[in-house]
Amino acid sequence: MNARGEEKCRRVGLSKRKRNKNLSEKATCSGHGEDSPYFAGWEEYRRNPYDPLHNPSGIIQMGLAENRLSSGVVEEWLSNHPEALMISNRDLLKDLALYQDYHGMPAFRTALANFMGALGRNKVKFEAERIVNTAGTTAANEVLMFCLADPGDVFLVPSPYYPGFDRDLRWRTGVEIVPIHCYSSNNFQITKSAVKSAYKDSQNRNKNVRGILITNPCNPLGTTSSAKTLKMLLDFTQKKKIHLVCDEIYSGSVFSSPQFHSIAEIVTRESSTPDNVHIVYGLSKDLGLPGFRVGAIYSYNNTVVTAARRMSSFCMISSQTQYLLSCMLSDSDFVECYIAENKKRLEERHKLLVSGFAKAGIKHLNGNAGLFCWVNMSHLLTSNDLEGELKLWKSILYETKLNISPGSSFNCMEPGWFRVCFAESNITTMEVALQRLQRFAEKYKAMY
Repeated sequence: MNARGEEKCRRVGLSKRKRNKNLSEKATCSGHGEDSPYFAGWEEYRRNPYDPLHNPSGIIQMGLAENRLSSGVVEEWLSNHPEALMISNRDLLKDLALYQDYHGMPAFRTALANFMGALGRNKVKFEAERIVNTAGTTAANEVLMFCLADPGDVFLVPSPYYPGFDRDLRWRTGVEIVPIHCYSSNNFQITKSAVKSAYKDSQNRNKNVRGILITNPCNPLGTTSSAKTLKMLLDFTQKKKIHLVCDEIYSGSVFSSPQFHSIAEIVTRESSTPDNVHIVYGLSKDLGLPGFRVGAIYSYNNTVVTAARRMSSFCMISSQTQYLLSCMLSDSDFVECYIAENKKRLEERHKLLVSGFAKAGIKHLNGNAGLFCWVNMSHLLTSNDLEGELKLWKSILYETKLNISPGSSFNCMEPGWFRVCFAESNITTMEVALQRLQRFAEKYKAMY
């Protein structure tokens, strides 16, 4: 953990674990990243969860990027296709119960490749043979780091970035994250100058930069990267002979313009296929199935595909899950219906959320994707620094009983930004949350 992280934990009241000499350094280190307000808010919610009948004064969860808005569409398909769940055929049961090739079931990889193509409006055809299945995108990102970098090597990641990357990319691999700092002055867009600065700073510290990793659509910003930005990143990484990893787990959660561009679109326009590009995808967000633990690596590098498949034996998806989802995603009518309905519901909920922000006098970044909104509460800070941000976060969590995540958890350099998730709770709970937020903003402005 860096000095900024340790200071952040100290002020929140978290402590660094003491080293137990009878255990490994990995078991006792604090590199997992759990010592953060991001995870601390989850723990407080678990201790005191809101329930409209049994605990109406409890904490409302707005710090979890989980999509429950379209779960009914999935449930309806399952009720109409019980054969996907009820494995009564003995031959099928035998096939699924025995050891599977760790490459994954061909039918599932084909269905997933087609689904990924459908999310991008079929502008790109994904090859099933380039897909490596993993138990969630956490595993996918880690496997890629093991394939692309050695301990001590650096990956550049635009900030603000998903707090889980401190765990996924670096905890067990030993890879270091160096932020590409982005700012509100240009809506946190990635610029070439910022990329070059992060790269040069790493070299000046004698660090070996192995690649750049971005999320597109971005978590926590809720925005999509333009084709121009993606081309800039591809050109930069090719020139420097480093890798480009695009985590596209929210590619099916784009609900308004501008449209989503996969890095695969940019690759197809190249005169030759670059072997430094890798895509991470999963079904946790777009399909609302985080408990199924379905992730995937799609790489244009044959050696990486081979190595990742070997490593995937440590993080395989169960054969029953693969079978169920291959049935579901092979249903083209379902896929078309789900994509359209999910987009509609996300857009409606997002509009409700930003309407509530407006009533509370809170500004937000104009987003078009994801399960969250990036909001600016800097006008409510008692001091324009980390101390002021954490004080505001504690007031929202413990007094207003809303779990939202402070920007410092996402390595944001500007105090006062917060990520607010909107797809986890029902509309009634969302309305209660917005009422609380409005009352809090009015009270806080009056006090300070």
